[in-house]
Amino acid sequence: MSAVATPDRQSTGGIISTRTLNRIVIYGLLALFALFYLMPLFVMLVTSFKTMDEIQNGNMLALPKAPTLEPWFKAWGETCVGLTCAGIKGYFWNSIKMVVPAVLISTLLGALNGYVLTKWRFRGHTLVFGLMLFACFIPFQSVLLPMATILGSLGRFGVTLQNATGMSFGLGNPTVNLVFVHVVYGLGFTTLFFRNYYEAFPTELIKAAQVDGASFFQIFRRIMLPNSMPIFVVTVIYQFTNIWNDFLFASAYAGTGDAMPMTVALNNVVNTSTGVVEYNVNMAAAMIAALPTLLVYVVAGRYFVRGLMAGAVKG
Repeated sequence: MSAVATPDRQSTGGIISTRTLNRIVIYGLLALFALFYLMPLFVMLVTSFKTMDEIQNGNMLALPKAPTLEPWFKAWGETCVGLTCAGIKGYFWNSIKMVVPAVLISTLLGALNGYVLTKWRFRGHTLVFGLMLFACFIPFQSVLLPMATILGSLGRFGVTLQNATGMSFGLGNPTVNLVFVHVVYGLGFTTLFFRNYYEAFPTELIKAAQVDGASFFQIFRRIMLPNSMPIFVVTVIYQFTNIWNDFLFASAYAGTGDAMPMTVALNNVVNTSTGVVEYNVNMAAAMIAALPTLLVYVVAGRYFVRGLMAGAVKG
C-alpha cells in the first residue's frame, strides 16, 4: 500500500517544488525590476534631504546622516528660476491652474463623444471615430506650427474683443492657450476610452429611458455618468499625468515668463548658473514637481487597471 502511495507523493512533491521555484523566479525578477525602477526615485529623495557637504563627500546611495528640510524650503520659495529668485511655488500653481480645467474639459468632452458615437449613432459615425483615433497618433512636433498659428489668431481675436467689449475672455493668455492645446490634443484619447467603455454599456437602458421621455442630456447625466466612474478614473489619471509632465507644448506656448508651468520652471532651475550646483535643491524641486502625479497614482492607482478592464468584456 505504501508502495502505491509513494509515486503519488513524489509526483505531488515534484509539482509543489516546481511551483515554488516558479514563484521564486517570478517574484525575484519583479523585485529586481522594481529595485531598478525605483532607484532613481530613491536617489532623488535621499539627496533632497542632505546638505551639500554630505553630497560632495558622501555616497550617493547612503541615507542622510543629518536630514534637513532646508533644500525643500529653498526650492519652494528661494531658488532662482532664470533671473527670478522666488522659488517654484508660483509655477507650481500655474500648472495646477492649467491641469485642472484641461483634465476636466477633455474628460467631459470625451465622455460626451463616446456617448454619441455608441448610443446615438449617425451616418458616418465610424469615419468620425476613425479620424479621432488617427489624432491619437499625430506626433507632438508636427502640430507645433499649426497650433501656434491658431493660438496667434485667437490672441488677435482676444485683442479685438478687449477693444470692443472690455473683456478678452482669456484669449491670448498663456495658461488658457495651454488648456486649449491639451484639450484638443487629448480629445482623441478620451473619446477612445469612453467609446470603448460605452460600447459594452446596455443599449436597452438607453431605449427604456427614451420611451419614458428622457432627453439626450438627461440620459447622459442620469444614466451614463453615474455608471462611468471606473473609466473616469482611468481618463483622469491618464490626462493628468500627460498634461502635468508635458514640456514641449509648455515651452513652446508659455514662454519663459511668469506664466510658465512647473516643467519649464524645473528645467530653468537645473540650468540656472549661480556658481555652485545645488544638487539637493534641484532634487527637492524635482520631487515637488513629481508629487502631484505620485499622489494621484497612490490615491486612485488601484482603480486604474479595474477601469481599463471594465469595458473589455461585454455581457
